This record gives sequence, C-alpha cells and structure tokens, in this order.
Amino acid sequence: MSVKAPANKNDLQRGGIQLLVAIVALMWIVEIINSLDSNKLDGDGLYPRNFDRAWGIVTAPFLHASFQHLIDNTIPFVFMGVIIALRGALLLALVTGIVIVVGGIGTWLIAPAGSVTVGASGLVFGYAAYLLSRGVFDRNGLELLTGAVVGLVWGAALLASLVPHYGVSWQAHLCGGLAGVLAAWLLSYRSGRRTATLGSGPAAGTLPD
Repeated sequence: MSVKAPANKNDLQRGGIQLLVAIVALMWIVEIINSLDSNKLDGDGLYPRNFDRAWGIVTAPFLHASFQHLIDNTIPFVFMGVIIALRGALLLALVTGIVIVVGGIGTWLIAPAGSVTVGASGLVFGYAAYLLSRGVFDRNGLELLTGAVVGLVWGAALLASLVPHYGVSWQAHLCGGLAGVLAAWLLSYRSGRRTATLGSGPAAGTLPD
C-alpha cells in the first residue's frame, strides 16, 4: 500500500500564493469586462433580502464600482491574503469561503433596502478579523504578534470604515469582520482543525465603496 507524503512547507506556501493570485486576477478580469460593458455587471451585486437574487452574496465580492474601488480593496486584500496564504491554499479557500458566505448572508439581512452592495471590502475585513483573532483562539504568540502588526498597519483605516458614510457599506464591513472571527474560531488549533496541515493531502461596499 502506498501512502502519499504530506506536502512540505514550500508546497503549501506556493499553493496558497497561487490561489491568492488567481482570486485577485479574477477580480481584475471581471472589472475589465465590467468597464467595457458600462459597469452593467454591478447589477449582479448583493440585493438585501431579495431571494430571487440571493446568488449576489457570492458574486458581490468580485465586482467593483470602478478601478479605483478595486485598487483600494486590492492593496489590503493582498497584504492580508499573503499572510493567510502562507499556511496553504486550503486554509485560504476555507477562510475566504466562510467570510463570503457568512459575511454575505449577514449583509443580505441588515443592509438597507434598495441598495446594491459590491466590492471585496467585506473580504478585507474578514481577513483582518481572522488575523487579529486567530492568535487568541490558538494561544499562539507569533499569531498574536502578526495580528498586532495587521492592527497597527490597517486598524485605523478599518475602524474608520465601520463609521456610516454615504456610499459605503459599513454593514458589509461589520459582517465580514464577524465572519472572520468565526473563521478563526472554526479553524483554530484548539477546535481540532490543525491549520498547519490543512494544505496537505491530494492535490464590499454599497455603490460606490
């Protein structure tokens, strides 16, 4: 009987970075198509409490109101995404999926009627909250230090984005952040899901944000 050797650290990191690059590339490709189509794809965003368009929960993070909106989200998304991606593609996929679904459902429930939410800022908040809180659940000093660095670099900007502003979906930011904390708890060492081995085995905002 043959047994597949677990992926080494370099393989995990390479896979995580490749997935992150793919996610960012998808966002940019979508925005290029969107701009060529007079931003009509923004109509596929998140419509609060609209069951017929509930799929917008999944599509909204990949849509942006403009290239500036996309750039504003890409910078912190990559910064925080790289830190998560260094633990492997599967961990990055799980954190991203939890934040998109849970954060999106929360936004769908509480965002104001008649609004359309697009943008990856909810994901950015989810990543940030995950990095800020995972060290608490894991009781890991290095992760606590990483969270402190994230808070030092982005904390003020993130907190400011929770304050209601015209055209900014603080609901997506809040729900994305809460989803990030949930992801940190669900994927923590102490929950029995050892993030160090997750990669082994077979190969937002209201327009404008």
